Amino acid sequence: MRITRRLEFDAGHRIPDHASQCKHLHGHRYVIEITLAGEVIQADGDPANGMVMDFGDIKQIAKSALVDRWDHAFLAYRHDHAVVDFLATIDGHKTVLLDAVPTAENLVAEAFRILDGHYRDTYGNHLRLERVRLFETPNCWADATRDQV
Repeated sequence: MRITRRLEFDAGHRIPDHASQCKHLHGHRYVIEITLAGEVIQADGDPANGMVMDFGDIKQIAKSALVDRWDHAFLAYRHDHAVVDFLATIDGHKTVLLDAVPTAENLVAEAFRILDGHYRDTYGNHLRLERVRLFETPNCWADATRDQV
C-alpha cells in the first residue's frame, strides 16, 4: 500500500548559471509530497490500526527533519560566493547551504536523502520512503524515487 502526505513551505534560491530569469534571487511556494509504502497495520487497539502510517506522524517527521529547516530560508549553493557572502551580511538570516545548485532536481534528491532514514519501518510494517515529489511551481516538479537516489 502507498500513501502520500503533502506539505508546503516558502523558500528563496537562485540558479547562478541559468540562462534566464532564475539566475536572479527569487522565491517559490514549494509543495513537497512524501509517498510511503508499507503494509496496512492490522492490530486492534493500536492507534495506527488500519493505516500504513498516521498522516499526522508523516507531517510531524517531515516538518522537524526538513520543512522547518527550509521554510522561509534561502537555499544557497555553497560555492555561489556572491550570494553566500551577501547573505552573511544580514544578521540572523536563515540560509541553508547546499552542496549542489538548488534546482528542483537537486533539492528533491536532497530531501529524499534527508527524509529516508526517518521513515524506515517505524511501525514494524516494512515502512519505507518510496518517492518525494517537489513542486517548484504548480506546473513544474521533480521526483526522487527509491530506485533513483
